[in-house]
Amino acid sequence: MIRTMEPGPRILIVDDDREIRDLLARFLSRHGYRVATAADGRAMQQVLRDGRVDLIVLDLMLPGEDGLVLCRRLRADSDVPIIMLTAMGEDIDRIVGLEVGADDYLPKPFNPRELLARIRAVLRRFEAAARVPLPPEEGALLFSGWRLDPAARRLTDPEGRDVALTAAEFNLLLAFAQRPNRVLTRDQLLDLSRGRDAAPFDRSVDVQISRLRRKIEQDPARPELIRTVRGGGYAFSAVVEREAPDARSSG
Repeated sequence: MIRTMEPGPRILIVDDDREIRDLLARFLSRHGYRVATAADGRAMQQVLRDGRVDLIVLDLMLPGEDGLVLCRRLRADSDVPIIMLTAMGEDIDRIVGLEVGADDYLPKPFNPRELLARIRAVLRRFEAAARVPLPPEEGALLFSGWRLDPAARRLTDPEGRDVALTAAEFNLLLAFAQRPNRVLTRDQLLDLSRGRDAAPFDRSVDVQISRLRRKIEQDPARPELIRTVRGGGYAFSAVVEREAPDARSSG
C-alpha cells in the first residue's frame, strides 16, 4: 500500500521585491511548506480566491495599497495568521500593524531562519486555539446585554445581532467571562485560552484584546468591559450571569 505524505501548510508571501519572494519561496519549500507569492494586493487577492492559505507573510511597503490597508481588509472577514515585514526601526508602523490585526512582525533585513521560527510559532498558536476544549458548564453567559454561548460558539449583541469572532477571540472572551472582576496576566490568559503553545513574552494577547474591544466596547479607546490593569494584566469588569440551559426554549 502506498502512503502519501500530508501536504504542508500553504504560505503566501506578499512582497514587491522579486528577489525576496523567490528566496523565501525556495527556503520555505525546503522546509516542507507549500508557497505562493504575490507582488501586490491585487495578486494577493487572486491567490486567496484560488485556494486556502494557512499564513500570510505581508510586506508593509507595497505599491498601491500598502500592507496596513491590506491587513485591515483581511481582518474584516478572515482570521488567517499574518506576519508583517517592516523596515528596521519603524516602531509606529509595527504598532499600527499589530493594532489592525497582524499576529507578529519581523523587521527587515532578517534571517530567513528567524522568519521560519516565527511562522512555526504563529501556526502552533492558531492550532492550539482551535483545540481548546469547551467548558463543561451548560448555559450561555450574559453580561451588559451581551450573550455568549460556549456550546454554539456564538456571541450576540444587546440588539440580538450575531457578532463575528475568530476562534482565538472567542476563546479569550470566554476566558474573561468565566472569571469576571479578576485580574488576569497575559500568561494566565494564554494558559486559559490557548494552552502553553505560545512563545515566551508573547504579545498576541494584546492584539486579540484590541480586536475584542473594537467589537464589544462602545468606545474602544475608553474600554469599560475589558480594563487594563497597570503592571498586572487585564480584568473583565462586568456582572456575568449564567443563563439557564432551557431559558431560550421555555421563553
